[in-house]
Amino acid sequence: MKALNNIFARAAAEPRRIVLAEGEDARVLQAAAIAVERGIANVVVLGNAASVKSLAQAEGISLVGIELIDPATAPERSRYAEVLFSLRKAKGMTKAQAEEAIADPLHYAQMMVREGDADGSVAGAVYTTGDTVRAAIQIIGMAPQSSLVSSFFLMMLCEPFHDLKGGVIFSDCGLVIDPDAEQLANIAMSAADSAQNLLGEAPRVAMLSFSTSGSASHAAVTKVVEATNRVKAQRPEMIIDGDVQLDAAIVAEIAERKVANSQTHGRANVLVFPNLEAGNIGYKLAERIGKAEAIGPILQGLNKPANDLSRGCSVTDIVNVVAITVVQAQ
Repeated sequence: MKALNNIFARAAAEPRRIVLAEGEDARVLQAAAIAVERGIANVVVLGNAASVKSLAQAEGISLVGIELIDPATAPERSRYAEVLFSLRKAKGMTKAQAEEAIADPLHYAQMMVREGDADGSVAGAVYTTGDTVRAAIQIIGMAPQSSLVSSFFLMMLCEPFHDLKGGVIFSDCGLVIDPDAEQLANIAMSAADSAQNLLGEAPRVAMLSFSTSGSASHAAVTKVVEATNRVKAQRPEMIIDGDVQLDAAIVAEIAERKVANSQTHGRANVLVFPNLEAGNIGYKLAERIGKAEAIGPILQGLNKPANDLSRGCSVTDIVNVVAITVVQAQ
C-alpha cells in the first residue's frame, strides 16, 4: 500500500477543505470523522442540521472538528443562487429555479468549490454518477486545458501474489462510453497527469486494444492507433505504447517478444481502455478476481477537484477518495 500511504501522508502534511454533500448518510458521516481524526482534511458536511446531529448521536459518531452546514438555511445561499443563475440563465434557468437548486446539497457543495469556499468535493454515496458529474461540469466547469471530463480508478496491487506491484491507473472505467480518437487521447493525457500527481512517478501509458502493433485490422484498432499518435504529437516526451494488448502492457517478457521498440517495456502504470465497456469489465475483473483494491471513480479534467463515489461504497472507500481529493487540490 505504499502508493496509498504516500497519498495519505501528503494529505496530512497539507490538509485542504473538503465538502461532503451527503451528511445524512451514516457512511459519509463516519468517513468525515475518520478524516478529521487522521488529520487528512478540514471537513465540511452538508445536510439538515437536526437530521445530521440525530444520526451522529444514533451511530455514536463524534462531530468534533467537523463543520456542519445546512444549505436550506446557510447565509451563503442567496449569493450562491445568484452565481448559479448567472451561469445557467442562458440555458433557461430562472432565479427561482436557481434558489431551489442551491438548497440541494450537491449543488451547494459544487458552488462552495467554485467560489473557493472549499478546495474539493466528494459525493455519490446517495447521488447518481450522472447527477454528480453534471453538477460538477455545470458549476465548477472544465479545466482550461481540458475538453473532456473523464474518470479513473486507482488500482492498488499489494497482495503477495501480485506480480505487478503498487498503484496503477485504469482509465476511463466510469464515464465516457465510446470515446473517439481525440477523446481517447485526451483521456490518456489526463490519466498520465493523474498518475504523475498521485503515484509520484513518471507515467508509462499503455493504449489497450485486442491488437498489438497492428496484429489485427479493425476500426476499433485504428481508433487506438490514431489516439496514440495524437498523444505522441502533443506530448512527445511521454512514455506510451499503443496499440497494445494487456499482457504486453504489464509483462516485460511478453512485451519484449511482441512489441518492437516498446517504450513501457511491459511496465505500464497507466492502462487506457478503448471504451467504457472494456474499462468497466477490466477494473472489476482486477478487483473481484485479481483481488486489487479499486479506489474511485476519480474525476479528471475539471477546473477544481470534485469526485464521485459508488453508491455501494464503504466508509474506507470514502476516506480514500477524500485523501485523493486533498492531494488533487494541493
